Amino acid sequence: MIGASRVSTMRLGVLDVGSNTVHLLVVDAHHGAHPWPAHSEKAVLRLAEQIGRNGALTDNGADALVASVVEAKASASRLAVDDLLAFATSAVRDATNAAHVLARVRAETAVQLEVLSGADEARATFLAVRRWFGWSAGRLLVLDIGGGSLEVAAGIDEDPDIALSLPLGAGRLTRERLRVDASTTEPPPAQAVMELQEYIESLLDPVVERMKQARWERPVATSKTFRMLARLAGAAPSSSGLWVRRSLSQNGLRQIIGFIRHIPPSKLSELEGVSSSRAHQLLAGAMVAESVMRRLGIESLDICPWALREGVILRRLDQLEPA
Repeated sequence: MIGASRVSTMRLGVLDVGSNTVHLLVVDAHHGAHPWPAHSEKAVLRLAEQIGRNGALTDNGADALVASVVEAKASASRLAVDDLLAFATSAVRDATNAAHVLARVRAETAVQLEVLSGADEARATFLAVRRWFGWSAGRLLVLDIGGGSLEVAAGIDEDPDIALSLPLGAGRLTRERLRVDASTTEPPPAQAVMELQEYIESLLDPVVERMKQARWERPVATSKTFRMLARLAGAAPSSSGLWVRRSLSQNGLRQIIGFIRHIPPSKLSELEGVSSSRAHQLLAGAMVAESVMRRLGIESLDICPWALREGVILRRLDQLEPA
């Protein structure tokens, strides 16, 4: 039979060390196939909040990271993972002692953490979105708000023509600009919110100028922040499954901001669909989302369930020779 081949499924693990969580995702997949989740576990470390005034990750933060990697590696071993892909994003990337922390993780866990640049994050996330929606989506614009950074990518192929990263993560802005945390019992002061808006706009200016060169037929958003905002705007809950179409409109986003602006960070987790570990970052994330959509003229975004982790998995599968 022409073109017939035997295909063996492999089990891949992805360890994502982010600004908020250390997340292990295990999938069963093979070259050219849909990766099917087999296991997921996460530890909320909020590493970005463990960065000291000198810009270094604290000893406590490094200790927590090592312990989480040890646990994730043990889970991967128990689940008979064939290949463990481990990477870190902005929290570790921005730490002044990143090299020391990475060396310690390698020495104490035998796990090699790869530090992704912001542009690499944008490219991997773009690949995941392209595979999810397919070629019929035409030219894509992909937005991703993480804990430490905002990624923007656009293009027609699987590798974007434009891949940008800005320090506009929801956690970073909450901590550095609004100066609130999960225990804060009063809404952020109006002055702090106004100054944050001005800061977001100033950092977006060069992105807006650069994106004048791009065209897109389908604007898409990924990440926990966008999913929470879409849920608050009326999108289907996660219990409805991956295949339900979800979207977020600019009008809906403005209504959300007007509502949550007056809720103390400590109370935001009480809203349906809002993660307790990220609730206090919701206002900053919503403000970034609204500014980007408004400045780029986006009336509505489709929400993609696949993001950076899936992009890393897909790229690894692409490197494998078909059996």
